[in-house]
Amino acid sequence: MAETPQFLKGSIAWADLSVENATELSEFYMQVIGWGTSKVDMGGYFDYCMTTPKTSIPVAGVCHSRGENAGIPSQWLMYVVVDNLDHSLAACIRLGGKPLTPIRSHGPNSRYCVIQDPAGAVLAIYQNKSSI
Repeated sequence: MAETPQFLKGSIAWADLSVENATELSEFYMQVIGWGTSKVDMGGYFDYCMTTPKTSIPVAGVCHSRGENAGIPSQWLMYVVVDNLDHSLAACIRLGGKPLTPIRSHGPNSRYCVIQDPAGAVLAIYQNKSSI
């Protein structure tokens, strides 16, 4: 990808599904939704980038519950763009939520943390330097 996409603060930038059987589930979603797929080399196994059928634009990931995805619940996980990850994480904790992962980097311009809200729902808060 030649240029870094711009993400609108407060929007959902991405969704991932972490499961034991990512290969089978990527096939499931290819048949049910019509997504295409491209393999993502994870060093010994592949995760899957799901793409739109006609444009091949990446829209979601189907990942194995291994490595940094180990322990993430098997549900669709939204990545919501925030202005300042540190401030958002502090507010989450102050308001009764909790981090489920440490803050992680995703490339040189992005960081995220999976959180759980006080009701038990899970999502990732995501900061990207090119957010608008």
